[in-house]
Amino acid sequence: MQDEKRNIWAWGFTEGAENWNGRLAMLGFASALIIELVSGQGVLHFWGLM
Repeated sequence: MQDEKRNIWAWGFTEGAENWNGRLAMLGFASALIIELVSGQGVLHFWGLM
């Protein structure tokens, strides 16, 4: 029962929302790291923002 609540997509400050926030943050960080390793530039330089 407890594991089911952690994976439910819900708005607000719920346990499930915090888990999804953490998962998406890890994906974003990993994506930024891969872009830097492959291109040799930071993410902002890669996108032409700096």
